[in-house]
Amino acid sequence: MSLVRALLDKFWSPDVWLPPNVTWADLEPNDKIAYANYRHLVIPLPLAFMLLGIRFILERYWFAPVGISLGIKNTKPKKAPPNAILERAYLCEGKIKHKQIVGLSKQVELSERQVERWLRLRRAQDKPSTLTKFCETCWRWLYYTYSFSYGVFCLWDKPWLWDINHSWYDYPHQGITSDCWWYYMISLAFYWSLAVSQFSDVKRKDFRQMFIHHIATICLMGFSWMCNLHRIGTLVLLTHDCADILLEAAKMAKYANYQKVCDALFVVFTLLWITTRLGIYPMWIIYSTTIEAPNYVEMFPAYYIFNSLLILLLVLHLFWTYVILKIAYKSIVAGQMEGDIRSSSSDEVSDESGNHPITSLASPNSLHLLNNSNN
Repeated sequence: MSLVRALLDKFWSPDVWLPPNVTWADLEPNDKIAYANYRHLVIPLPLAFMLLGIRFILERYWFAPVGISLGIKNTKPKKAPPNAILERAYLCEGKIKHKQIVGLSKQVELSERQVERWLRLRRAQDKPSTLTKFCETCWRWLYYTYSFSYGVFCLWDKPWLWDINHSWYDYPHQGITSDCWWYYMISLAFYWSLAVSQFSDVKRKDFRQMFIHHIATICLMGFSWMCNLHRIGTLVLLTHDCADILLEAAKMAKYANYQKVCDALFVVFTLLWITTRLGIYPMWIIYSTTIEAPNYVEMFPAYYIFNSLLILLLVLHLFWTYVILKIAYKSIVAGQMEGDIRSSSSDEVSDESGNHPITSLASPNSLHLLNNSNN
């Protein structure tokens, strides 16, 4: 027990988490001010499962009926006939090469073409229906719309929204209001729910990048909460949510075959994405945390971890921006959208397409509006 206590004391040392000459006792809530309490970080975990339950109910009883009314089909692909040997190969081998197909055809006494057809049918079985993808997208659109709207409502009267240096004045003696508390808790719960549901949702080409994104976001929010850097944390949330609303709306329009609406939303999304993720985020937020913060706050170890996570998110933004611009460029040159932004299923990888980086947002006449603007 003494060893565990020593390790915990070392981990929670104020020398790591707080500026010099500040202790945890200085940040205990009192009658005059309420500080962010690190013990509250467990609250988003049960909230995450509540969100998953709400999502299940909405997808089944609201989003699915709406999708069906829009003509979106929940078609089930034809099943491949049972074959134990081919099933094992499909589950174990990943991408099966031609040499392996030749060997399998001899084992199961089928022609190579029949083996290839069986594999195509088997892959199609795992491919989610358009209605399933529509329901997932509706849930994310609803959440991002709520989160951005509530974030604006929550921060509109906060001084650090209009002057980011207020994030550093009197730090770390900055209380948290009840609206910002809920903003943080629900946002953390949502990202915990995404980290869990990602393993059962539609498999994306960017699965690893998105998982890193979710974990980095959770760590970033956790660090900012423990270090009482919630003011910067709320600005990061607000900056990130606005573009995601248009991304999910564009995919919803795609699945419902409203192609012109999809194209228009894609164009606006791309412009807003670049403005917020590569403009406002690094030039306003990261500039403040790296250049301006040292003028007001004495540095401490957790601050550098916090800043490193902010930069990690920027690196992921650069990756996704490259993907988005690559798709837009191909669409302009070829006169069609060959992939979509940040979110395609793994089945579509062969089409060079790949929640957050690449779907099949559009069909052969996609980006029609963007193409016309360049004629």
